[in-house]
Amino acid sequence: MKEHDVIIAGGGPTGLVLAAELALARADVAIVERRRNQDLDGSRAGGLLPRTIELLDQRGIADRFISLGQQHPVVLFSGAVLDASDLPSRHPYWLGLWQTEVERLLAEWVSELGVPIYRSNEITGFVQDEEGVDVELGDGRLRSRYLVGCDGGRSLVRKTAGIDFPGWDADISYLIVEAEMAEEPAWGIRHTVKGIAALGMLDGGKRVRGVVTEDRFRKGDKPTLEELREALVAAYGTDFGIHNVTWVSRFTDAARQAATYRDRRVLLAGDAAHVHSPAGGQGLNIGVQDAMNLGWKLGQVVTGVSPESLLDTYHAERHPIGARLLQHTLAITALSRGDERTNALRAMLPEIMQMEGPRKWYTAMMAGLDIRYDLGAGHALLGRRMPDLDLTTKNGPIRLYQLLHDARPLLLDLGSSASLDLAHAHDRVQLLEATCGDDWELPAIGKVDAPAAVLVRPDGYVAWVGDGTDLGLGNALSAWAGESAGADDRPPSGIQRL
Repeated sequence: MKEHDVIIAGGGPTGLVLAAELALARADVAIVERRRNQDLDGSRAGGLLPRTIELLDQRGIADRFISLGQQHPVVLFSGAVLDASDLPSRHPYWLGLWQTEVERLLAEWVSELGVPIYRSNEITGFVQDEEGVDVELGDGRLRSRYLVGCDGGRSLVRKTAGIDFPGWDADISYLIVEAEMAEEPAWGIRHTVKGIAALGMLDGGKRVRGVVTEDRFRKGDKPTLEELREALVAAYGTDFGIHNVTWVSRFTDAARQAATYRDRRVLLAGDAAHVHSPAGGQGLNIGVQDAMNLGWKLGQVVTGVSPESLLDTYHAERHPIGARLLQHTLAITALSRGDERTNALRAMLPEIMQMEGPRKWYTAMMAGLDIRYDLGAGHALLGRRMPDLDLTTKNGPIRLYQLLHDARPLLLDLGSSASLDLAHAHDRVQLLEATCGDDWELPAIGKVDAPAAVLVRPDGYVAWVGDGTDLGLGNALSAWAGESAGADDRPPSGIQRL
């Protein structure tokens, strides 16, 4: 029976990113994917958020995606176009890129890292014990120390683990379609009594991609052509002569979240952990961010760098983000209705959202740049994503995100007067002495005081901020970078000084 450190159920964006993170940590990871290749029915999700692009930049692969996508430095809110170009990021834009391309590029990255994928296969069951998980496949068995369900909203991993999935039942259904139309469609977005109807160009205008809220709730993810025509007629008065339908699927506004993201040796990420309406277009992105949070932690655990308790921080940090996402999609879905009361509310809100404060708050939230993990009281940077600073070092200039390509913690000394105590560090920690400008700005927060030193986690979030002393550094290093392998209080010789 083949054994791995980690088996990932599902080779979509979440599973692929998680596999890459584990491979960077030198863990033995494999993916089980039911598809024969990376092909998808339809183009699926349509873009990457600024924080997702930053995370890809932290691994040195963002340019692969940026070169193929279209940059949109705006956010749409209830009919208003909100300027997002002043977000304090190197990537203050939404990148239009279909999921088909996103998955292809991620699969190439995973292949470069040597991750095996068991294709044309799927997990049919598993049993976990104190040492690991026995995984049943359609054509055999695998053994792993941990199993991660990235297998979608109907996750077999979640169900088999017995993890509750509470939330809100659906009362709205949407049809998403890609097809040709004999008549010129009504381009753009309109509001129906139940929600929205939107038609846009695909393949340079040769085809149409549409999202239509059905006039009555229906179940089943494989709608018929007749149901599609009925939905178009209800929304537009015509079906525009729709034909040559290459993809049609039904989604709902059900909003559910796993009660826990971990049950002993089984973990959940992406849609397996949270499902919601497609409103806002954040699903793929939140899944990738789940994977980035979990990947380095699980990698440190299975390679013996950190204790298993580090995995508890995954649920603690990401469950609140998923809960906020559900509330947000519920709100957007409610605002999309076309009844008179909602129309009145929707007419008022854009004026408010154009104001400086609300605009910066909303664009930062939608961008994923406002996340703060609860790491205690302290500097405004603590628990937030580290900006991609231009650093000056003894070896010349470098961007901070370039130092995170290998997914290792970074201890950045920005001229503190303290002699930083590295007794609790080890060879995964990079130490860099550098200088940078004093113009520090955080999304939705504004200007903040420049720190004397920072400990940056592999996912780019700040785990410790120095104020000119190394107070608390030892605890932060132990918590996030593992215990020292050194025999005394001297910094281990393996620490990499850049």
